[in-house]
Amino acid sequence: MRSDLTTRRAALALAAGLSLAAIAPALAQDGAKKIRIGVIGAGNIGGTIGTLWVKDGHEVMFASRHPEALAAMVSELGPKAKAGTPEEAIKFGDAVFIAVPYKAYPDLAKEIGPALSGRIVIDAGNATQKRDGALYDEVQANGIGTTSAKYFPGAKLVRAFNAANYKVFAKEGADGGKDRAGGRMAIPIAGDDPDAVKVAAGLVRDAGFDPVVVGPLKDADKFAMGSPGYGHDVTAPELSAKLGMAK
Repeated sequence: MRSDLTTRRAALALAAGLSLAAIAPALAQDGAKKIRIGVIGAGNIGGTIGTLWVKDGHEVMFASRHPEALAAMVSELGPKAKAGTPEEAIKFGDAVFIAVPYKAYPDLAKEIGPALSGRIVIDAGNATQKRDGALYDEVQANGIGTTSAKYFPGAKLVRAFNAANYKVFAKEGADGGKDRAGGRMAIPIAGDDPDAVKVAAGLVRDAGFDPVVVGPLKDADKFAMGSPGYGHDVTAPELSAKLGMAK
């Protein structure tokens, strides 16, 4: 009888263990919805998008060579916002958002490129002729996605948040677009790594927009500055149509 009781207890324990094992992944998945993000460049784009992520509940470290200059900004945003150096932001983040002038990419690559190897990197930079000179010519010759990948070769790069002015992002992001007629503003994205694209798409949604996955990194040219796909404050179906994407 004692043996039967022991067997029953063992069976119940096993059943409980299997039940917990089934529940645990779901809990882990739910807890992973909010991630840590390192934002390199806390100017117009970095400050705007990073703020939207903080308001959604993500922890964000805004990076600068002089992080003390960001003290007022992070204090206003609350405990989920921090300031640090670019190196600290990379270590901090599950994903890294680069929002600096494109002319800084060659020097930035030397400083932090190796640390970005294997990391999910969301690239919002645009090349302009007046500011970026020879780098602009390189982008025109090879494409913006290919050029960014050249400077950060080991990163899981996704192009996003480059196709509109920061003032539009500030207006339409988060709660600003929730009552918008027809749906939220669409953000085109492109990348080669499926997992990185999935993370980027989630962060686009968390900022208050709808992602439109245009294709691999080479297709980032379709929504680069100066292209027909640039500068559209439209819904996802409308953007897809403008980009000639099949429904």
